[in-house]
Amino acid sequence: MTSTAPHLLYPVPKTDHDEYVLREGDEVFSPKEMIELPRPGAPVSNPEGDLALVSSSKYSFEGKKNFNSVFVVAIDTVLPPLEIALSDGGDTFWLDSRTIGHVVPNPEDSHKTQRLYAISLSFQLSQEPTSPEKSHFAHEAPVLIGSLPVNTAANFRYSPSGYLVFSAYVYVDGDLGRVMEYDAAYEDRGNAALVYDHTFARQWDTWVGPKHKSLFTVPLSKNGSTWILEDAFTNVLRGTKLTSPVEPFGGTDNFDVSSTHIVYTAKDPHLPKGWHTKQNIYYVDFAGTKTTELTSGKQGATYRPVFNSIGDKVAWLELDKDGEESDRSKVIIYDLVKDVRYTLTQNWDRSPSELVFSKSGDDLLYFVAPDLARMKVFVLPLPPTPPQSTLHPVFPERHTVPIALTDSGTASGLQALPGHRLLFALSCFISPNDIFVLRDTVSLSDHIERDIEKGDVYHRALGLTLTQITRFTTDALRGKSLCRGREFWFEGASGRRIQGWLLTPPGFSLDDRKKWPVLFCVHGGPEYAWYDEWSTHENLNVYTNQGYIIVAINPTGSTSFGQELTSDIKEDWGGKPFEDLRKGWRYVLVSYPQINPERAVACGSSWGGYAMNWIQGHPEFGFGFKAMVCNAGIFDTSIMSLWTDELFFMNEDFGGRPWDEKSKRLHHKYSPSSTVAKWTIPELFTHGSKDYRVVETESIAPYHALLQLGIPTRLVIFRDENHFMQGHGNSLKWHYEVFRWFDQWVGAGAKSGSKD
Repeated sequence: MTSTAPHLLYPVPKTDHDEYVLREGDEVFSPKEMIELPRPGAPVSNPEGDLALVSSSKYSFEGKKNFNSVFVVAIDTVLPPLEIALSDGGDTFWLDSRTIGHVVPNPEDSHKTQRLYAISLSFQLSQEPTSPEKSHFAHEAPVLIGSLPVNTAANFRYSPSGYLVFSAYVYVDGDLGRVMEYDAAYEDRGNAALVYDHTFARQWDTWVGPKHKSLFTVPLSKNGSTWILEDAFTNVLRGTKLTSPVEPFGGTDNFDVSSTHIVYTAKDPHLPKGWHTKQNIYYVDFAGTKTTELTSGKQGATYRPVFNSIGDKVAWLELDKDGEESDRSKVIIYDLVKDVRYTLTQNWDRSPSELVFSKSGDDLLYFVAPDLARMKVFVLPLPPTPPQSTLHPVFPERHTVPIALTDSGTASGLQALPGHRLLFALSCFISPNDIFVLRDTVSLSDHIERDIEKGDVYHRALGLTLTQITRFTTDALRGKSLCRGREFWFEGASGRRIQGWLLTPPGFSLDDRKKWPVLFCVHGGPEYAWYDEWSTHENLNVYTNQGYIIVAINPTGSTSFGQELTSDIKEDWGGKPFEDLRKGWRYVLVSYPQINPERAVACGSSWGGYAMNWIQGHPEFGFGFKAMVCNAGIFDTSIMSLWTDELFFMNEDFGGRPWDEKSKRLHHKYSPSSTVAKWTIPELFTHGSKDYRVVETESIAPYHALLQLGIPTRLVIFRDENHFMQGHGNSLKWHYEVFRWFDQWVGAGAKSGSKD
């Protein structure tokens, strides 16, 4: 059967060349260079606090290989980082202040087990701070300590009391020693069926199998210069029906160890995981003989449990409501000696994401929290423990108003060191992670006064010194045109002040007039934000270097501007956020005459992809985009509510299950699928087949709709990707397709693709 291709009704403009080529050059920061740039992680300090491990990876298109390594970084001395190549990958962690533990697959049994090695460090420091070349830094050859009976051991923490703690996958009986036997039986079962009676059936990018994660301890000690790993593995979660770390992203941030105990977070075992977020905090000894729940039982999700330095207090982050993932997270303190739990930040309108106790006996709590599109480091002195557990304690202001110690960029991997020091990674629009240390010559608590106003004081005002101790990508980025970002504010929906970023391309001048094409970017989440941070998924400076002015607005639903703004998107997906985006768009067109509105395009991923589809059906918004890109976006909110893995998310944001009356009305009101008859803008859809958060049919369906409408469209499916574009070659292909698509519509000589 022959049919007429609808594309011919709406011909695609031709470019000036037969084959589109991404911009490259000495000053251009291209997608390829971004992908090949080293990707340093967050620091992990040794017990002494003078060295840190920083994992890093670097991909080579020429070698078609990812090169993994770990850097040993000196924190307080002038010493170049020592790079240790990890040709077999694996995990690294500290065994003591001069020994690195390294776990790798065992090649002798087809990687069915793992081996633990010790890598000893040696160095001699120069007494002349200006002569680092006189310092010597080296590592010895790895020495085999012993073996682990599985190939899934990860998330290692070592307690100086002589126990190695880690996670691994086990079957329902929790027996680590029989996993290989069970694996063989499962693989030989004679069918490929997966049978479910509960959620999750699949999560993130994986069909859930018969195994789950559990936490293990094993004695590991040092006799002279020899490390001894005993063959006595204890599953401390055995018999509890608990699993930790929590899938899919939980790791070492889901538990902490003291000299005798583990504190961890786990999903409530009595609730369906797919539509509940409730997690409890548990406390267990290394032998797994006694497990105690520390949470009240009335909370929602919990995160980041940590011990203080002497192990008599625990802190964690907690949300109030079960089924909610974007409510305000609060700091909870549990005094293990007094058996008292209290909420520390009940009245603070920010949501910490990391926290750590001081190491210097000051009873200070440090944390990372989003604030005004940055991820800042804050400090708060701990009050005396109240006489009984309470959600609403009354403390002096110095114990309730956190003070920001940093004011720019995105901090991560926060750690407290002895001697009134803080260690963390910091990235920003123009740089991936580098490692910084914040020093105080006297106790920080001596500086904190009640009259210090929140938001006005940073490390400089407190007499602290912020020092950058690594420059991992400085040489690679030298000479590249990277924009720090211009912040702007305007009045949005309900009279609120809304923030946005504008990034300019190489060659931009304030004297330009209607010269530059503009790319309007909408972030995902939707409860997230465009932060001053480095990204390998949506790098705005990669976009500018393809010749576009970038506009990135943080509308209603965005985080870091207070919980009210974040929560106001619920049950209003197509309302206030788009009033903010429209007003912000008008603001930048008036404020930046360099923008050519006739060469405007837009893109968004996840909820940002929903935004592209919602704009399609509302030409009255007046954006005038000539083309759009929807990556992993949402088309039919109602069916998406049942397709997705985390059912609680859509249930919460749409006021119920899709058949409940209120939710049904909201889905009809705010689903892009109900507006297809009004769609007119050429749109590219990209999606990963292993995306179980927003399934690929959410792109296939609108692609088919546009084909039948005769609107130019294109579909790019990545069969091995999930909700994020992680494959290096796939990432380069994605950038190529996106900017080739935009070039067709707003490149030199291109005409408008819209019917408007």
